[in-house]
Amino acid sequence: MQSNTENIAEFRHISIDYPLKKYTIRAVTDVTFELKRGKITALVGESGSGKTTLASSLIRCISEPGRVAEGEIVFYGKEEDGIREIRADALSDKEMRKFRWNKVSMVFQAAQSALNPVMTVRQQFFETLDAHDSKLTKEQKEEKCRGLLEYVKLDADRVLASYPHELSGGMKQRVMIAFSLLLDPELIILDEPTTALDVITQNYIFNLLKEINRERGISMLLMTHDISVVAKFADYMGVMYGGRLMEYGTVAEVFKNREHPYTAGLIGATPSIIGDISSMHPIEGSPPDLMNLPKGCIFSPRCPKCCDLCLTAEPPTREFADGSKGKCYFFKEADHADAADAN
Repeated sequence: MQSNTENIAEFRHISIDYPLKKYTIRAVTDVTFELKRGKITALVGESGSGKTTLASSLIRCISEPGRVAEGEIVFYGKEEDGIREIRADALSDKEMRKFRWNKVSMVFQAAQSALNPVMTVRQQFFETLDAHDSKLTKEQKEEKCRGLLEYVKLDADRVLASYPHELSGGMKQRVMIAFSLLLDPELIILDEPTTALDVITQNYIFNLLKEINRERGISMLLMTHDISVVAKFADYMGVMYGGRLMEYGTVAEVFKNREHPYTAGLIGATPSIIGDISSMHPIEGSPPDLMNLPKGCIFSPRCPKCCDLCLTAEPPTREFADGSKGKCYFFKEADHADAADAN
């Protein structure tokens, strides 16, 4: 791990379980990676890979009955006297309520579900401010809400007086982005923030998020299954599969090397408007059944490079000099050494 002045959060050997009556499902297994301060980090992978479960553990919003079974989550928050280390997984319920939105906020996957249908946007903004910062006057709250809505390029007069059903999908998503900025957090978690939106609106939302990241220096953690979005939007990326972190590094290096067969498969299955469609190849097979995992490497049943070793022992996570990680026997040290020398 690097210095906490460079990282805003660190996930250290995190495992997350869903204990049921007759058995326990391990949804995330021994994941270690860091979020760089002021950067956009993406977690990419198929549905069910553990992206949202892992990210939600930072603010203790894992769906019931999920819980962090092993590991620790450290957040490095800015205080008046400098950077303070916060063990997010060890906070009390009261401390966590203060930690959420003040330090870390979240834009949920479906804005339609995240907003209260029987309250105006103004009422919902004011209610959140009252719960976290009751010292503000009505005029100050109004001014802050208007400023944020205008920042995300919405008509504040119309939107504040509207109920969610009176807004389009793109408008509701921008309301949620404004919501996430309400208490000036240091990190925003984005869970598939453009689900069910058309391509033009998706591009508009992502450009807006990148503008917020660059202008305000707010770190972001994005979960998505769309690797093309990661290429355009993120600075760092982690590739999740079956609850494991298969690869982590800068977006440029991961796309350049494509060392993990799963990463290469995701990139190879992405359509291009300029490439030959015959060069696209889907990943054969289906994601793993967490109740019946294969022996050895969890990706071995679908891997084109699978060998005897892959079928007998799960590969360890290797860390390289350039800060990247890989969970595969086929990673080449030389590629990462060259990247480290270039940096």
